[in-house]
Amino acid sequence: MPKGKTNKSAAKRIKVTASGKLKYSKAGSGHLLSSKSRKRKRNLRKSGILSPAENKRIKTLLAS
Repeated sequence: MPKGKTNKSAAKRIKVTASGKLKYSKAGSGHLLSSKSRKRKRNLRKSGILSPAENKRIKTLLAS
């Protein structure tokens, strides 16, 4: 059976932590920031952890 290919668009957006969780950067901080609250913009700077329900599907894309 051939090796699985890594989905490059997913690999650029998602990193695997040492414990195996999937870490990503949140969307929505690119533009139109004046209408968003200070608290919302501050929370968008933090990285997010993908929910366990999504992990299996995304790990097949990352082929790891």
